[in-house]
Amino acid sequence: MMHEREKSDPVVVARKPTNKAEQSAAEPVERRTGTKGNVRQQSTRRAQDRASVSHALSRVRKVAQERKTEKFTTLFHHLDTSMLRTAFFALKKDAAPGVDGLTWEAYEADLDPRIDDLHSRLHRGAYRAQPARRRFIPKPDGSQRPLAVVALEDKIVQRATAAVLGVIYEEEFLGFSYGFRPKRSQHDALDALMVGISGTKVNFILDADIRSFFNEVSQDWLVRFVQHRVGDPRIVRLIQKWLKAGVLEDGEQVVSEKGTAKVR
Repeated sequence: MMHEREKSDPVVVARKPTNKAEQSAAEPVERRTGTKGNVRQQSTRRAQDRASVSHALSRVRKVAQERKTEKFTTLFHHLDTSMLRTAFFALKKDAAPGVDGLTWEAYEADLDPRIDDLHSRLHRGAYRAQPARRRFIPKPDGSQRPLAVVALEDKIVQRATAAVLGVIYEEEFLGFSYGFRPKRSQHDALDALMVGISGTKVNFILDADIRSFFNEVSQDWLVRFVQHRVGDPRIVRLIQKWLKAGVLEDGEQVVSEKGTAKVR
């Protein structure tokens, strides 16, 4: 559910040594020794973050596999700095900014203190979800599909939370379920369908779609559904914050009692 990007070495401008500068010629064209060291440190930290996240998610997955009916009451602590940094690097670098105006590159330039501050706000209850910026994209039938462009820090926390919840709910899905699951696509679903109808006598195929699902889904029932498996009130409150943040349309914040804006 999570592309990487390393900071490139800064450009070092070196002057071409003169013919007379014999012994001292090497000095002005040498690169600073700390640059590669910094990149190595960043790479090492990224690897440590991934290992920490992988270990944490593996533990949650194991419990989800072994205790099918048990509620998870302590999940929030998994939203640590390693999980948040890993979530940040999984975001699309060229995505449009939300209402905060922050781009991926701008956030990365000051990443560590920003992530530390975000983590602090999360765990002391000071984190506030921002309204999404509404955008519309045309559909083939001439109508428009509403999309919500989410603020960068909200994307980070949502991605991190989805990573934790994902390993729980992956254990609940049936094998023939393909929608919105990691490492599965519509092409995989079509391949499975082809195998199914080729090896089994089929009388009919039903093709159905839920109209405006993201706009009409009950927020109340969505939260109730989550609470069947997730008993950590802090995780539930996070989800409720995102549902109630609303969207900005023509400069006005609109909050609905139903629907979950399809994010981008």
